[in-house]
Amino acid sequence: MKRISRFSIGTGDRFGMEGEAQLAAFQKLAAAGVDAAIVWNKSNREHLIIGSEPAAQRKAADAAVAATGWKGQYFVDADHIGLATVERFIPYCDFFTIDVADFIGKPLPAGEAEAFAEKHYRLIEPGFSPVRLDRAAVVVAASKYLLAVREAAAVYRRIAAGRPSGDFVIEVSMDETDLPQSPAELVVILAAIAEAGVPAQTIAPKFSGRFNKGVDYVGDVAAFMKEFEADALVAAWAPGALGLPEGLKLSVHSGSDKFSIYKGIGRIIRKHDLGLHLKTAGTTWLEELVGLAEAGGSGLILAKEVYRQAWGHYEDLVGPYAAVIDIDRKKLPHPDSVDRWNPAAFASALRHDRSHPGYDQNLRQLLHVGYKVAAAMGPRYIGALTEHRESVARNVTANLWDRHLKPLFLD
Repeated sequence: MKRISRFSIGTGDRFGMEGEAQLAAFQKLAAAGVDAAIVWNKSNREHLIIGSEPAAQRKAADAAVAATGWKGQYFVDADHIGLATVERFIPYCDFFTIDVADFIGKPLPAGEAEAFAEKHYRLIEPGFSPVRLDRAAVVVAASKYLLAVREAAAVYRRIAAGRPSGDFVIEVSMDETDLPQSPAELVVILAAIAEAGVPAQTIAPKFSGRFNKGVDYVGDVAAFMKEFEADALVAAWAPGALGLPEGLKLSVHSGSDKFSIYKGIGRIIRKHDLGLHLKTAGTTWLEELVGLAEAGGSGLILAKEVYRQAWGHYEDLVGPYAAVIDIDRKKLPHPDSVDRWNPAAFASALRHDRSHPGYDQNLRQLLHVGYKVAAAMGPRYIGALTEHRESVARNVTANLWDRHLKPLFLD
């Protein structure tokens, strides 16, 4: 299997225009002595909304690497795929995020959870794993997660058949579900993944708290840190104990702009010499809008038009993301008011700087899910990104470097 480095960051690039600007941030990180792989992730839903193809995603990634002379690892991620959607990604991707959240809790045939517990009796032996388990807990966890793991195995086998050289990385994602998995449940999940023969290099559990799109973590930060550290130690334990790939690491999804937890995560991974994968998919699209607004002129006009259309199509845009956004619709500024904003006012409202009096998290979340509006503009939006390249690229790079990479790995 292709091995991914200790640190990796998923960087969404919805319109395929920001690879070079994103790599500029990774080059800064490398110059500071930290190597991290860049993983360009894009889901089937995003492709359908934008009208793009995985082939174009691969082409954009390769072109950005060639243009910048990037020497580090890079991957193209088929994000949140399943059996129904994986096929179109297989020729072009070398990182596959297998999403099995929909299969969590589906009933097993009678006796299978008990049989799993019997087979994996070592899980309850004192000192075997980083957390304490009894047989009843193993049975309950197996009942909840075994079918999801089997689905992951079916998707993995399809990928392996299509890429027999094994030149890819597997992530198993269970984060898009209602309840978090405990560290004890994660032990059982990883045992099941190993038994199913899935060579997962990253595992994306559901954590406590809310990971809303494009805004900071909502929850008890201290409690999250304890949970993250416990989960991370389980992931580090699993290769030696269960036979999963060396370097197995946690993946934090909807990880963009979770500023209140970055420094804590960084301290934990350095303390225990652990790896990390963090997905920051939607932030780049918002920085494109910030850059257009700051450029003024036609860029600001277009940014305002995107907001007006997003405001007018609220239900259509918010519906698919309702579980991962919290918008107070009554507090959204009316488009007529936004039309009177100057470049600094629009950029300040959208840029994720909670210390700025103009910051508006409701507007930010609406625009986060409003990329469908820009997609419908087609060549007009892409042309604006080209026309205002300096302003857009500057914001994309600064966001990744100053607000994400530095706090995680250097502060």
